[in-house]
Amino acid sequence: MSRHKYSKSLLAAAAGMLLAGQSHGAAFELKEKSAKAQGRATAGSISAPGDASAIAENPATMRGLDGRVFQADLTTVDYSVKFNGDGEDALGRPLSGGNGGDAGATKPIPAMYFHTPLGERAHLGLSLTAPFGFTTDYDAQWKGRYQGQKTDLKAVNLGLALSYDLNEQLSLGGSLFFERAQATLTSALDFGAIMAAARVPGYAPTSADGRIALDGSDNAIGFTLGVLYSPTRQTHIGAAYRSGVNHKLNDASITFDVPQGPKAILAATRPGWFTDTNAATELRMPSSWTISVTHQLNERWAVMADVHRTKWSRFKDVVLDFDSPQATQAIPFDYRNTLFGALGAEYTLNPDLTLRAGVAYDQTPVRAASRDVRVPDVDRKWLSLGATWRPSQSVEWSAGYSHLFLDDAAVAMRSPTGSTLHGNYKLASDIFAVSLAYRF
Repeated sequence: MSRHKYSKSLLAAAAGMLLAGQSHGAAFELKEKSAKAQGRATAGSISAPGDASAIAENPATMRGLDGRVFQADLTTVDYSVKFNGDGEDALGRPLSGGNGGDAGATKPIPAMYFHTPLGERAHLGLSLTAPFGFTTDYDAQWKGRYQGQKTDLKAVNLGLALSYDLNEQLSLGGSLFFERAQATLTSALDFGAIMAAARVPGYAPTSADGRIALDGSDNAIGFTLGVLYSPTRQTHIGAAYRSGVNHKLNDASITFDVPQGPKAILAATRPGWFTDTNAATELRMPSSWTISVTHQLNERWAVMADVHRTKWSRFKDVVLDFDSPQATQAIPFDYRNTLFGALGAEYTLNPDLTLRAGVAYDQTPVRAASRDVRVPDVDRKWLSLGATWRPSQSVEWSAGYSHLFLDDAAVAMRSPTGSTLHGNYKLASDIFAVSLAYRF
């Protein structure tokens, strides 16, 4: 039997699962960290005063927080992922199965922040955020089962931030964050096609489906650096850099469900192939920088803008090293660097109520030619609304809503075992966020 065919089938399936996207920013980047920012499409995210969520991205903005503040945000992302198309097996025959149902989900994204001054000029902040995360879950027997069935990924950050006000105009800050990344993913494997390619009598493509599942996690450290410059009391300019994070999954668990017939043949001809094992790889999470401006026009109106660049080109390839006999192999990916731009405004109706709105454009790193079923990603246009209500001097409630305008996404894929899938996705997404801030 062909060693190359076995290696290609296993490695491509595992690599595809490891780099499945996660989002509700482009690809797998989450921007949902604040109900206030959500209401203005994240414009002013690291320059607008009074929002503790900026602790995670630009600690220098802690100058704009009044005393001790605890803030808790909960964002719910509701997204729909519906495929319509066809598939053929390695012999060109139509694949059985449906279109996979709605592979999207409704997911909560919590965040918490705490700030306290340290004397007159220094500040300390704590943050708990989820910068990356995504889930898709198709019907088990859908037409694209060989490209992907379930994807469940998440990353959680715990950060410690410090900043110092050099004067009334300039503040510098930085943070260290601990990042926990987890992935659980599954795909079907066409052992019928593998056996048929090896000329084993009695087998044909799709006649003996199996399954591969990956479960991995890793802890790593990253950092942010930020500055806040206020040339006047009405204008604030923030700039921040977030480091990339390298996750080394040295013991990712890979399990197989192999039909009895192929299992017996493989045990005799390729001992150790398609058996439960561990794999080592490195995932290079992207770095990013943000420039943000907020300007108070008068007592009632403020305007703000953000430009955010994410270095997705860190995803050049993924090298998989299996404990079992499968050979090490590098899998290339074709992500491009992206830009996100947002414009927003706030209107202070009275001292107790502030209204806000914003628009944004979010570029996807996924090129059309390499779009897959796990990340059928497209460019996004945001429209956001929000409000803040202050029932007392110490309590503040905020809410934000965003609707994402998404074009249809075409996919054309070929699995490692020769089956093809082609069709279009209809995508939809709405984001709801609420927040409570308490000032001591």
